[in-house]
Amino acid sequence: MKSILQDALQQAMTYPQYREKIDVLLTQQLSTGHVQNETLLHFSQLNVTRMHRLDKTISVPDEIKLAMQQINRPMIWLVLTEGWCGDAAQIVPVLHHLSETTNQVEFLLVLRDDNDALMQQFLTNGGKSIPKLIALDADTLEVLFDWGPRPEGAQQLMSDYKAQHGKIDDFIKTELQKWYTKDKGMQIMQEVLALSQALVTA
Repeated sequence: MKSILQDALQQAMTYPQYREKIDVLLTQQLSTGHVQNETLLHFSQLNVTRMHRLDKTISVPDEIKLAMQQINRPMIWLVLTEGWCGDAAQIVPVLHHLSETTNQVEFLLVLRDDNDALMQQFLTNGGKSIPKLIALDADTLEVLFDWGPRPEGAQQLMSDYKAQHGKIDDFIKTELQKWYTKDKGMQIMQEVLALSQALVTA
């Protein structure tokens, strides 16, 4: 596992580098990932708009900032993601802004399709669902916790719909985006903060 993590970290990107990579690929009419088609390209273009909006509007509440500043264990937050993923577009900017409230967290991203060995270690119900946040001890690379691919409320929304209708369709995908917009990243911040607070040492 440690060697897998080391390999991933060697190719990891900062958030600005991740955004730039997506932008450069889009100028070539490409998306991130090993599969290329018009649908993924369209989603990637849409997600750039979403991330740009979130970067301008995300606000981390003072109480969450203060709690994050109590973290006293250096960590790497390594996120498996792809530019075409609608959930990632809503979640990654929030995680980035949250990480910037403390000097104890280094925030890095890797592409799922380029890191299958790592993705295989963090499947969700057997699937390669993203984004997936892996929190590592900065010194030892011990996995401290993982989170994702969605906050609990968003996951419940999708699970309930699938249980009732037997599939995930365009209607519920639109409803999911509405959920993220209404929540303003709060549930993401609260859940990841709770996991991080559990690591604070006396």
